Amino acid sequence: MKAYAQQPVEIPVVVVVPPRVLLLDIAGPVEVLRKANLEQDKVCFTIAYVGPSPETGSSIGLSVAGVQPLPEGLPDHALVIMPGSAEIPLGPPRPDWERDAPQEAAIVAWLKQVIRPGIRLASICSGALIAARAGLLDGYECTTHHACTAELAEFAPAARIRENRLYVEDGERLTSAGITTGTDLMLHIVAQISGHAVALAVARYLVVYLRRGGADPQLSPWLEGRNHIHPMIHRVQDAVTADPAADWSVERLADAAAASPRNLSRLFNLHSGMSVTDYVNRMRVALAHDLLAGSRLDMETVAERSGFASSRQLRRVWSRLHEVPPSKIRGGAVTFERG
Repeated sequence: MKAYAQQPVEIPVVVVVPPRVLLLDIAGPVEVLRKANLEQDKVCFTIAYVGPSPETGSSIGLSVAGVQPLPEGLPDHALVIMPGSAEIPLGPPRPDWERDAPQEAAIVAWLKQVIRPGIRLASICSGALIAARAGLLDGYECTTHHACTAELAEFAPAARIRENRLYVEDGERLTSAGITTGTDLMLHIVAQISGHAVALAVARYLVVYLRRGGADPQLSPWLEGRNHIHPMIHRVQDAVTADPAADWSVERLADAAAASPRNLSRLFNLHSGMSVTDYVNRMRVALAHDLLAGSRLDMETVAERSGFASSRQLRRVWSRLHEVPPSKIRGGAVTFERG
């Protein structure tokens, strides 16, 4: 019987193109998705660019053409990206506010019409202002560029605005701060959908660091020791993060890296700032945290699935890294604090 390759799950991504669009608000996030499509074959992010005009100017003076009309509806499980706009774009001509105002109003009206439960809305930078004008951020935690927080509060008086955050996720509303944080937000979304390994590969390709947003200003535990560019060490870390519970001895990882145990240990310490064993334990604790926060498994089962011999060993390793005991993580009430 002939076997057929499984088709990838399609994630429709609809990028709204407003007048005077901040080009990096589009280019950064969409480049993340382009590379994510190349890194794996289980998920395919399909991109559509829509707006009130088939062509518009951008923040850097470059015209953006080929924009499709705003559709009457959106497919289920779509992701809508709302970029920001530049007040004063580069070069002539000067902004035509009277011309642009109806186009922005058209986007606001369209968002009100098409955003429904099951559709995720991700705003980049000042794109949150358009979402707020559509009434889509009231009652949600959100953020925006630091220069726009007062205006956001005016447009969305019932929103809970969070400052000094890379991005904020509250249900189906995702908002990011300044321009480049759109890339951080999209890496976060890719990690959710396609896994940390794919997001890490994309981040390395873009030569950016994966940074954590939400309520935790610290680095995600899955990303510790990753701020380097040594390919062999990244391969070892990829293997561990893909299956933290495996029997990862230094010798086994050295075989995977085609290096001697002594050389791997030396290079790992040099580039990651920690030993191989410490890294493996940190990834196992990170997995245990996710299991505790997202399931009702008992502590012994969590320990076993995370690669620990017992819950006692899990607690002992955990206590070296964090002040909050694992029992307090249940239900997601407490997030990681790095020790």
